[in-house]
Amino acid sequence: QVQLVESGGGLVQAGGSLRLSCAASGRTWRDYGLGWFRQAPGKEREFVGYISWGGDYTIYGDSAKGRSTISRDLVKNTVYLQMNSLTPEDTAVYYCAAPRRGAGDSKDYTQYASWGQGTQVTVSS
Repeated sequence: QVQLVESGGGLVQAGGSLRLSCAASGRTWRDYGLGWFRQAPGKEREFVGYISWGGDYTIYGDSAKGRSTISRDLVKNTVYLQMNSLTPEDTAVYYCAAPRRGAGDSKDYTQYASWGQGTQVTVSS
């Protein structure tokens, strides 16, 4: 089974940036890529972006477009989320997740089977 561990969260000032890491391990996990989600208290879980392990394909949610980059290091088995121009609305727990078989690049969190523990990002005004 795929195992995922997020890191890099913390307190960031508005206008700053974050760089989160997701370390992945497990048999066949490279076949399906990896997604990033976030969830603030009292709000729905929101799609941030997705990257395929087999190519250079990435997609982003509306709130992340234009200021985010998802990348991966195959040697380190790690996926990264870089997000700039942070505002207090970006405060949330950020998760990485592996999709269910056949789900591909779905933006629906119910299509992801394996999740990390999450890392808290707090943006101060």
